[in-house]
Amino acid sequence: MIKHGKRYTNLLKKIGAEDVKSRKPVSLAEAVSKVKQTASAKFDESVDIAINLGVDPRKADQAIRGTVSLPHGIGKTVRVTVVTRNQEAAALAAGADEAGFEPILEKIRGGWTDTDVIIATPEVMGELGKLGRILGPRGLMPNPKSGTVTQDVTTAVKEVKAGKIEFRVDKGGNIHASVGKASFEAPKLVDNINMFLSTIIRAKPATAKGQFVKSVAISSTMGPSVKIDAVEAIKAHG
Repeated sequence: MIKHGKRYTNLLKKIGAEDVKSRKPVSLAEAVSKVKQTASAKFDESVDIAINLGVDPRKADQAIRGTVSLPHGIGKTVRVTVVTRNQEAAALAAGADEAGFEPILEKIRGGWTDTDVIIATPEVMGELGKLGRILGPRGLMPNPKSGTVTQDVTTAVKEVKAGKIEFRVDKGGNIHASVGKASFEAPKLVDNINMFLSTIIRAKPATAKGQFVKSVAISSTMGPSVKIDAVEAIKAHG
């Protein structure tokens, strides 16, 4: 059994729970309020969402993956690297932190992964794909489904900088993502979460059987998670 420290236990009591198991699902608005109350670290904590889905990720058509543009961004400066042979100037003009081809590949070969998103033009994927063992485990390998392999690097960079994030289901059928900062006003967090939930619900595979959204919870970086009423969430976006 996991034992939590005094701080965590006090935060649980602050949201009306004696322990982890006693947490009850609440409305989205109430969940956001509770998470903001428990974000007591000395830094601006992120607000994260965790959704458990009734899918089998081993089946290709149920391995949910996509992107969503959050209306208020995530409150973080996203570092964007563009790998391209001939659109370096356009990428930098759009706001990319760095762009180029061989110099970036050489850095990655040496183990460099100090970026949040890598966008690539199609013609470089043959070379970039060889670095999958470095980029793959860190979730940095560009993919057409997420819009990070594209000829239109200008639009791709601007969208990522404005708050477009990628999501994908893991082996356990879970999706995790950051949806803002604890310092955000509550309505902005609600807007971001609603947009994220709506996107996930629309991504339901035709082959998924039974209950699609099994559970939803949000939490601050250092705080306990607060369960959201999944039935209510689905009805709101049905």
